[in-house]
Amino acid sequence: MARLNAGAGAAILPAMPTQPRIVSVLLPQPLPEPFDYELPEGLSASPGSFVSVPLGPREMVGVVWAERGIPSNRKLKQVQSVLEAPQLPSNMRGFIERAAKYICAPMGNVLAMAMRSREALEEAPTETLVVSTGASPDRMTPAREKALAHATSPLSAAELARLAGVSSGVVKGLVEQGALQQVERSLDPPFPLPDPNRPSRDLTGEQSETSTYLRGMVKEESFRVALLDGVTGSGKTEVYFEAIAQALQDPEAQVLVLLPEIALTQAVTSRFEERFGAIPAEWHSAAGSAARRRVWREVAAGRARIVVGARSALFLPFRKLRLIVVDEEHDQSYKQDEGVNYHARDLAVLRASIEPCSVVLASATPSLETLQNAQAGRYVHLRLHARPGMSRLPDIAIADMRASPPEANRWIGPQLASAIEQTLAAKEQALLFLNRRGYAPLVICRACGERLKAPDTDSWLVEHRYSGRLVCHLTGFTMDKPRHCPNCGAQGSLTGVGPGVERLAEEVHTRFHGAKVEVLSSDTVASPEDLRSLITRMETGAIDILVGTQIVAKGHNFPTLTLVGVVDADAGLRGGDLRAGERTFQLLLQVAGRAGRADKPGRAIIQTYAPESPAIALLAAGDRDAFVAHELDQRRLVGLPPFGRLGAVIISAPSAEQVDEAALAFSNGQPNTSGIDVWGPAPAPITILRGRHRRRFLIRSDRNVDLSAFLAAWKERVKLSSAVRLALDIEPYSFM
Repeated sequence: MARLNAGAGAAILPAMPTQPRIVSVLLPQPLPEPFDYELPEGLSASPGSFVSVPLGPREMVGVVWAERGIPSNRKLKQVQSVLEAPQLPSNMRGFIERAAKYICAPMGNVLAMAMRSREALEEAPTETLVVSTGASPDRMTPAREKALAHATSPLSAAELARLAGVSSGVVKGLVEQGALQQVERSLDPPFPLPDPNRPSRDLTGEQSETSTYLRGMVKEESFRVALLDGVTGSGKTEVYFEAIAQALQDPEAQVLVLLPEIALTQAVTSRFEERFGAIPAEWHSAAGSAARRRVWREVAAGRARIVVGARSALFLPFRKLRLIVVDEEHDQSYKQDEGVNYHARDLAVLRASIEPCSVVLASATPSLETLQNAQAGRYVHLRLHARPGMSRLPDIAIADMRASPPEANRWIGPQLASAIEQTLAAKEQALLFLNRRGYAPLVICRACGERLKAPDTDSWLVEHRYSGRLVCHLTGFTMDKPRHCPNCGAQGSLTGVGPGVERLAEEVHTRFHGAKVEVLSSDTVASPEDLRSLITRMETGAIDILVGTQIVAKGHNFPTLTLVGVVDADAGLRGGDLRAGERTFQLLLQVAGRAGRADKPGRAIIQTYAPESPAIALLAAGDRDAFVAHELDQRRLVGLPPFGRLGAVIISAPSAEQVDEAALAFSNGQPNTSGIDVWGPAPAPITILRGRHRRRFLIRSDRNVDLSAFLAAWKERVKLSSAVRLALDIEPYSFM
């Protein structure tokens, strides 16, 4: 073989072509895995980078999930650009992968929840302001002098002109003269930094002991879960504030506090400001796109130290998450039943195990799943048995509606009515709880018996008399109340059946003359500001009787509220929900706990036609432990959660024939596995939803069976037509 001469006249070999870099990019679409793309020369990206790539005719933003070491044999499309945005942390990518596997959802759908604010990936928007330079213009005029006097801090040109009472031309002239200079300011400024060393409220001995344990747990910087189990009003928030303060001793640490309702977010933020000197970042559906953009960007940059939000805040890209608090951990609002089905409490524990960090699950009525984990030693169980100071829990009395029913077309029985009169006479407040929105939950024709339903849906329309409309609370459909029956044409025959909070408020107005009455439900407060205003009126005594749904049961402290009346305690016990008794007990105990504080003892009256029900009888006896033991025994006998696991499969199609055919095909494809019971297919209680016919399977498994893997394998074995939709739900909470 000839040797090449490196000297003069030697031949020069052409440069060897460089191997193209191949990256796998996960897109926020219903896709199970990443797609491969070629990374062209001149672009630099690594796992976690946000990139723009082509997908069919569109260009989309996704995340580099991995870098391939082996070139592809096929022609690949190229990455178009790399965004100058903070990378998605490796812990967050691991959480997305494991969460998708657990809840049987495409990874791309879970990524979509982590990319809820696409604007946050773009360059931060800015505004141009003007501020005095200290220099004088060539010629000073009275107008210029007034403008400069107001320009000591940055203002927009329009704002400066308005404050100084001058024209925009005066401001423009001062900029040209060099007396004012233009400065750029981000529209997404950092959030104020919380101060963990601010003094806390005085803690009782029990609170102090519990907070000391939580501080030590957080200090370990490892994965641990604690159940903070305290009666209503026992100061759980003040206790977990101490755990937050410990986490914030690390100047890079971030804390996430999950709340089940936006209403609670508004109530809690002021307490955060009092304790830490700064309002936390808020993340929930009521926040506008600009607010979400700011929160997402500041979280990703590590500058948002405390985030308070609803369940979706769990998918924010924290850089250094050190503590997750799930307040009211039992609340069913943490379960999302549309789109991607997940339970935020369960995924919070999963995320904490990956970070790793501590989790505090706080509740006055913990879920049976959490209590069983605590009893089994998987979670630390911390209890607060008493309210601080002289405050004590309210007395609970049962009003047996079989013995003393209300008058015809009324819903407040004689025992509760008498208690309301006594409360008003004492210049104190009453809360009436009825967990039904609107005026009447059903509208029926007196002439033909027709029950009004939403179009293409087996869901009754609820009458809302305040707005004069009929509403489907399942699909959002709304219409004016017709004057004629749509079935038989009879005029004036449509009437509401049963009470909602609006109808109950109507009865209260009629029976308790002069009382100031208001309704609190998700229909009557259109914005967070409306809610804050109503809560303020209640706190200051401007309301005598508050009528509300479950939104009133959570976290509110009304100093002169001494009476809680539960109008229909049996509503939650109806139906085939395995958690019906548990939910009823939790909700009634929570709402009863709103009554009474230190100087004003409270009482609750529970109206029921089933006083022998364990949920109601043991509530009245004040024996939560006996109720928990009873419920656990019942679940253990049949292997239901927490002693077994549940999954659901919902199949829907445009017609009954199509859905039955698909359900049969799916049933025939069931894998043969031990430790699994499959019930169904059966028509769903709401058989038609948005024009689609629905069939359900319910799957029970032993605890040692990987139910997620079983359902994923079952889904892969069956190919259904494009007209058929299939949804999987791990640990379903809704059986509709």
